[in-house]
Amino acid sequence: MRTIIFATGNENKLVEIRKIMADLEDVRVISMKEAGITADIIEDGTSFEENARIKAETIGRISGELVLADDSGLVIDYLNGEPGIYSSRYMGEDTSYHVKNAALIERLEGVPDEQRTARFVCAVAAYVPGHGTEVVRETMEGRIGYEERGENGFGYDPIFFLPSHGKTSAEIPPEEKNRISHRGKALRAMRRLLDEKGLL
Repeated sequence: MRTIIFATGNENKLVEIRKIMADLEDVRVISMKEAGITADIIEDGTSFEENARIKAETIGRISGELVLADDSGLVIDYLNGEPGIYSSRYMGEDTSYHVKNAALIERLEGVPDEQRTARFVCAVAAYVPGHGTEVVRETMEGRIGYEERGENGFGYDPIFFLPSHGKTSAEIPPEEKNRISHRGKALRAMRRLLDEKGLL
């Protein structure tokens, strides 16, 4: 069985990733912790792609295994792309997303729907021993809502409104979210790329 290490310490993200990758035969997706790796990864890139590459290559060189890593975040057009690559660190890493979401809604007070456009961005990098690193990027378009809604998902999902569904991404079932989400699309794109190159 092929082992893929996913370079994340985020348990919510790992649950989502395993669901998206569940139909891969003879492939086991494990966390850094499960692989016995405790590395301090310095994400000092200036883009989602650079940070995903840094994570994948750092853990790949330590483990010698195929490593997937993602860097994702929320990009709000009216706020000049904030919080962007700093999404998880916005207002401090230990600040709850309930507080972060409330702050973003407050910053958009009085801003009409058509100017509340935003997108979730996900870059996925794959470090393949003996081959190098591949990177893909996908998005999920929407806008920022006026209040938190929904119990599914995590992070900024409760304020990310999908006009096509009339709901936030925290209000749609996980299976549907994985089908349309930035992370789901990016992981599937990476799977296709690795398959085409005979690397998976």
